Amino acid sequence: MERNNLYPIFLKTKSLHILIVGGGNVAEEKLSFLTKSSPDAKITMVASMFRENTFNLARIFDVELIKSAYSIDFLKGKHIVIATTDLPEVNMQVYNDCRSMNKLVNVADNPPYCDFYMGGIVTKGNVKIAISTNGKSPTTAKRLRQFFEDVIPEDISRMVQNLNRYRRTIKGDFEQKVNAMNEVTEILVSNTND
Repeated sequence: MERNNLYPIFLKTKSLHILIVGGGNVAEEKLSFLTKSSPDAKITMVASMFRENTFNLARIFDVELIKSAYSIDFLKGKHIVIATTDLPEVNMQVYNDCRSMNKLVNVADNPPYCDFYMGGIVTKGNVKIAISTNGKSPTTAKRLRQFFEDVIPEDISRMVQNLNRYRRTIKGDFEQKVNAMNEVTEILVSNTND
């Protein structure tokens, strides 16, 4: 059985500069996902044309739009790059340029040319859950996201804030703090039917 060996991380996108190459449907979808999860993300888009809704999102989220064909110069100062054009040769050029400059790159819908995948994300206040299907089934990630959005209560942030306040009151070394937090939160996973 194949395993998912991806390592999930949560990026501070306000501190990073993301480049999206392309202005069509896929680019708009990636922009929408990014801004939904990270509304303060620093994003630049470069394309020969942009959809009307992309212009609207760019205005709302302060996204820089550059109407131009792609060139390697656009990679300067960027940390993460997402290639979304409908021209495979342009996407491959973006990929190769990123590899040569040690930039993280995602060529949309082309898993062999991705350093990372943009999986399903569930956000409820301070709680964020990332869902990955190892690039195999975005539809499964979407359905799992919808499921978790339905079952995780809206007020889960209240629990997080209360546990954070309690955590700050615990004295002792790291192991003692972990044990204290485990005792307090054990009720969350205990079987109430005993």
